[in-house]
Amino acid sequence: MAVFVRVAQSGALSRAARELKLSQPSVSRIIATLEARLGTTLLLRTTRSISLTEAGALYLERAKHLLAEMEEAEQVTRGIDSLHGVIRLAMPVLYGTRAVIPALASFLARHPDLRVEMIMSDARQNLITEGVDVAIRLGVGTLDDSTFGARKLAQVERLVVAAPSYLAAHGMPANPGELARHHCIVQHGVFGPESWRFTHNQTVTSVDVPAKLWINSAPGILAAAVAGLGVALATNVMAGEELRSGQLVRLLEAYRLDPAHVYAVFPAGPRPSAKVRAIVEHLAMTLGTMA
Repeated sequence: MAVFVRVAQSGALSRAARELKLSQPSVSRIIATLEARLGTTLLLRTTRSISLTEAGALYLERAKHLLAEMEEAEQVTRGIDSLHGVIRLAMPVLYGTRAVIPALASFLARHPDLRVEMIMSDARQNLITEGVDVAIRLGVGTLDDSTFGARKLAQVERLVVAAPSYLAAHGMPANPGELARHHCIVQHGVFGPESWRFTHNQTVTSVDVPAKLWINSAPGILAAAVAGLGVALATNVMAGEELRSGQLVRLLEAYRLDPAHVYAVFPAGPRPSAKVRAIVEHLAMTLGTMA
């Protein structure tokens, strides 16, 4: 069952064999034996890929829950200090690079038998089909995946930033309304569309900013802002290095944007495994200090 789950999640017999330290023929035989015992085909194999049948998808979900319960029983017996296995952790690229990855060093040092497989993307993955144990997500509003379990880890300040070269050419906006005449860099679907919401002296103002550039990744937005291509939104964590070095300047400091909330999302439901609870607890303590 564990071999089947690994093959289904990795999408390749060879990759699963490497991860499990088995030969590829051994993995094939194990899957074939399981299918023979169940009397159904679980995986469709081609020369290039592996995909789940309908029966395989149903079996995968049940198998993952059963294996998680078995692992939970073992962890309870051994104690929290003996966590082992693999955690599949999904996260956005820039926040993951600058906040999550640095926070993992001390955690992995405490749990040498744990391995972390990171899936880094600014696109919203299908956490179920990707086999993700926990996903780190940022957003201003409520989470879309209400059927998943979730825990808030941190809250980070959002800023309006631009490069000195851009400001030298276009001037410094004195208030949010002046953004209408500036080139703005927008990441659709992460912190909202082109509408930026500011609060000043308890008065809320929403500004529809003109999008000069649409970019689908946070690293791209940051690079475009540093290159002087326009005004962008960023969090203090994501743009901290550039602000400290002077590559970017913070604008409209008297006006506050709604903060971004950092969540851990559990596709398996509100009661994750012991190893997932442990890494989430660690991230809650470390990421919260970076806000």
